[in-house]
Amino acid sequence: MLLLLTSLLPLHAQRTDNPLTNKEVEKLRDAGLNPMERVLDFVDFMNLRTSEINDLLSHARKPGREQDINELIQQFTSIADELADNLDDASQRHHDVRKALPKLLAATERWGTELKTPPDNSAYSITRKLAIETVSDLRDAATKLMEEQRVWFLAHPPEKTGPIDIR
Repeated sequence: MLLLLTSLLPLHAQRTDNPLTNKEVEKLRDAGLNPMERVLDFVDFMNLRTSEINDLLSHARKPGREQDINELIQQFTSIADELADNLDDASQRHHDVRKALPKLLAATERWGTELKTPPDNSAYSITRKLAIETVSDLRDAATKLMEEQRVWFLAHPPEKTGPIDIR
């Protein structure tokens, strides 16, 4: 019995450490090395977290609501940090994510507003402040990357792939 309990503890710890669900992890794996698709996936994951926060606030108050909001905000921030790492990688490797960046920038505006929606509460005030700062940093990084990509791809246009002529 003790062996069973100790073997379950790491599973619980692993589950709470990762802000992504198994389905979300699979979606990122499916995106593989497509940086633009990965950026859009991260945006979707963060949209889901803010939507879940709004759902908690729009329904009747239940015990533990503030802790649930705190957990969702922590997940949101962790996912935003992962997205920032992906943007850094796209910048360093000159991966073309230009089409995803306007969607990301629009989302950062929305997230900044949505994270300010929950009423002040000591259960998540610090977590929310960090999340809002993370969104601001993400907006700045996306804006900077948009300009970097504009300049880079003007100087280094991507090769156009079309039908192969084998005549």
